Amino acid sequence: MNRCIQAHDLLWGMSPHMLPDNVPDWAIQVLLEQKPVVVRRGMTKIHMIPVGIRGEQRNQRFATEMPTQAIIKTVSPESLLAKNLAFFPHLQHKLQQIYTTMQSFALPWGYTGSVGYELATGLKTVNQNSDVDLLIRTEQFISKSEAQIILTALENLGINIDVQLQTPLGGVALKEWARTAGEVLLKQNDKAVLVKNPWH
Repeated sequence: MNRCIQAHDLLWGMSPHMLPDNVPDWAIQVLLEQKPVVVRRGMTKIHMIPVGIRGEQRNQRFATEMPTQAIIKTVSPESLLAKNLAFFPHLQHKLQQIYTTMQSFALPWGYTGSVGYELATGLKTVNQNSDVDLLIRTEQFISKSEAQIILTALENLGINIDVQLQTPLGGVALKEWARTAGEVLLKQNDKAVLVKNPWH
């Protein structure tokens, strides 16, 4: 995967002619409307990025590839923290609470999932049952006790929050790292593996 582009980034520029055959109509419509695709974990040929297309329904997800030369805009999870939440009144209170809590920890982080998509596009994708998905970038090892402190602080907000730690080797659920005594599931580009230490 291109080093400058990482899982959960949103990319603009993909068009229907880049899709393979037998694509669902809804996926074609998403690209006709010039909506972004989401970078996913996966292995591709050189000059291609593994991406997913989001439809309006939760079950509408289509995995494909996007040529790197087609990218005209990239939005990272961290960049969404700069969004003016006054334009998202239904999210404002929740996200302000999360922002205040996360500022206590000196780690780069941002929004992914439906919340990230809505902040990036302005399109209504979050409903009252949606989790708030967060990505925390952890280039350096964080201990289980450190992870427990972050998890507890977020859980005390009373918001359904799903947090993934992005280590140099892949992604691991914060809750799993904080609370599992043995091996944890590390999601890598080519596979998911059980490891004792997601940083090593």
